[in-house]
Amino acid sequence: MNDEWLIYRGVGEPHDGIDALPDPPPWRDFDGAPAGEPQDPEAPDGAPPAARPADGAIARRLGAHRQAAELHRPEPEELEAINAALYLRRPLLVTGFPGTGKSTLAHAVAHELKLGRVLRWPVVSRTVLQDGLYRYDALARLQDVQIAASGGAGGRGGVPGIGKYIRLGPLGTALLPTERPRVLLIDELDKSDIDLPNDLLNVLEEGEFALPELERVADTEPEVRVLTDDGAKVTVRGGRVRCRAFPFIILTSNGERDFPAALLRRCIQLKLGQPGEKRLATMVRAHLGEEAARSGADLIREFLSRSQSELVAADQLLNAVYLTHYAAPPTREDLADLLIQRLDRPR
Repeated sequence: MNDEWLIYRGVGEPHDGIDALPDPPPWRDFDGAPAGEPQDPEAPDGAPPAARPADGAIARRLGAHRQAAELHRPEPEELEAINAALYLRRPLLVTGFPGTGKSTLAHAVAHELKLGRVLRWPVVSRTVLQDGLYRYDALARLQDVQIAASGGAGGRGGVPGIGKYIRLGPLGTALLPTERPRVLLIDELDKSDIDLPNDLLNVLEEGEFALPELERVADTEPEVRVLTDDGAKVTVRGGRVRCRAFPFIILTSNGERDFPAALLRRCIQLKLGQPGEKRLATMVRAHLGEEAARSGADLIREFLSRSQSELVAADQLLNAVYLTHYAAPPTREDLADLLIQRLDRPR
């Protein structure tokens, strides 16, 4: 495999390879402006929101001992799909059983390419597009208007601007115009109702969205400061947000449903299989250290054997190795059996 074209290399060490990403294809070139938002005085060193450092999720997802772990290079098809999504500015739809590392990919890319905190949008059956774009607290604003009108406490200074009542969601924050792409994880899209995949189409294609509440006041308030999913304040101009660098978006699915063809053609698709022994050992070593990986070698082999006929998840293995590493030998096997329960057991 020729590695020269790879931006994300799966090496685990942060680098500035994202700066070598060529211009997007003409049909994926976005012109959100200005390129940089005003610096946020509350951000570290005055950094703009997109440069905020990654949070503790990196250690949770990639492992506190990841630097000491034996390097596991992703499979060629994984690297190709991730880099294709980066080059083409397309979402990456990752399908696989629970525990195969779908969500971890987003954190691995953000860590290696130094793209800051991963924006995460967990999807449930009640999730709608609005949840990912922004939230407007109309009730709080109405209450403040009523307090101000009555001259009560808090009303002496007048009603705050509308921006106080708006907060961008993970998707809305990812679409802010920045020079470097943000990383957005839309987790378990197959848990949504039938409408959400179709509702996402226009936003993913156009890289922009409108806030009607701000569009209505654009003549009198053309610039409004709002909160982002990061907790920073940014300026929205004219009631619209349009990206400049299209975010690196990973949509995960456990394969529990099919998606419409219109969504599939807008995505790069990647299917992850069950991890093998080397990958599981590397995962255990990254999270729990070398000693735990050695003592848990038998559990890894047992897990692999069971995964041939049962649905089990890698986080169950981590729990079992962690607990049995500290448990007395007579209870070790019983604890492992308790923690690694098959997930496809008939009800």
